[in-house]
Amino acid sequence: MDFVYISELGEHVGRKVHIRGWLAQKRSSGKIKFLILRDGTGYVQCVAFVKDVSPELFERCAHLPLESSLAISGTVRADERSVGGHELSLERLEIIHEAEDYPIQPKEHGVEFLFDQRHLYLRSRTPQAVLRVRHEVVQACRDFFYERGFVHIDTPILTPAACEGTTTLFETDYFGSKAYLAQSGQLYLEPACMAFGRVYCFGPTFRAEKSKTRRHLTEFWMIEPEVAFLELDGLLRLAEEFVSTIVGRVLERCAEPLRFLKRDLSVLEATRPPFPRLTYEEAADLLTAPEAQAEMVEAGAPPFVRGSDLGAFDETLLTRRYDRPVMVTHWPADIKAFYMQPADDDPSKVLCVDLLAPEGYGEIIGGSQRIHDHDLLLSRIREHGLPTEAFQWYLDVRKYGSVPHSGFGMGIERLVTWLCGIPHLREAIPYPRQIHRLYP
Repeated sequence: MDFVYISELGEHVGRKVHIRGWLAQKRSSGKIKFLILRDGTGYVQCVAFVKDVSPELFERCAHLPLESSLAISGTVRADERSVGGHELSLERLEIIHEAEDYPIQPKEHGVEFLFDQRHLYLRSRTPQAVLRVRHEVVQACRDFFYERGFVHIDTPILTPAACEGTTTLFETDYFGSKAYLAQSGQLYLEPACMAFGRVYCFGPTFRAEKSKTRRHLTEFWMIEPEVAFLELDGLLRLAEEFVSTIVGRVLERCAEPLRFLKRDLSVLEATRPPFPRLTYEEAADLLTAPEAQAEMVEAGAPPFVRGSDLGAFDETLLTRRYDRPVMVTHWPADIKAFYMQPADDDPSKVLCVDLLAPEGYGEIIGGSQRIHDHDLLLSRIREHGLPTEAFQWYLDVRKYGSVPHSGFGMGIERLVTWLCGIPHLREAIPYPRQIHRLYP
């Protein structure tokens, strides 16, 4: 017996097919039983008419527990009113495994309950829609770089030194020495870009920030390109092309999950280059204007202070002025990482960018031109109180044919959260890790 996937039913209208899956929903209407089956590729309504099936089968349909695994045979009919646009006239049903009472029922459950049951909640339509968008985003990222000649480089997860200080790193014992879970692959990508020209890495990263905001996870996935001979202007063009290409791909291929999530597509459809660009000082002027300060007070947000990082409400105020992502460049060196290249005309600023998503979703990309001069980098390492010996390999790159180079990092969950219009990053990853959550 050959089985077909639900996503293939359109090819079999009018024919008898065999499908397998799990019982997602069921309902009854007098002499008709409706079973909604899912198989991972889609959903289909299977209809059992009392006159067309045996009394035993009709009765069995009424008592099947949700999430029982079934094999069903029936004839495919086109029906635009049905989920997926087709339905099956049920003729035969085999129970592969009858489930126990399923803990997630068609009723309201609290967030903590659902994430305690994340291993089962993944079967529900909302997480499935979000994770299908995530799947498309990941594939689009890989395709973007592959098609442009970038080489994929796997960077270490265990590192001997911090990328940006040790305060937000997970420390572990490495055979008697200290090691850290990587917060970025960037430092290891820089030598690779001197070998291959254009490279990227993609993998899990870890931040030990004790934050409970909707924008933070302790474990997330980040994609990071690094390009030799690329300066800030070229980096900005690469970032906006990257984001707009991914958004276009999701709009094209994820219409059904976005529709299910009730996503307003107008902002996504406007995400086309060029993106608005502000220097940090221009952004600070906007945020210190009386009307902006008044909005902060009214919202109970801390007032913005020039020279400080942007808070969540600051980012929301800035992006509200535009219909697409915004780039903020030339930040104060004092609040950015040690490896960022100072601006020639004002060394107190560094050549970097934060790309802010609209609708209050905050930073989705952070990047910079890197310091390529050995002595300047050495002095910055010392200024930041970092151990020189731990960075000797990183300094070595500046001794042998050093060139200007740039790169950025994008958190997959930040982008997926914005694309799906969902409230929290924890929904954009299969198994979220937060300061209070290590289960399941």
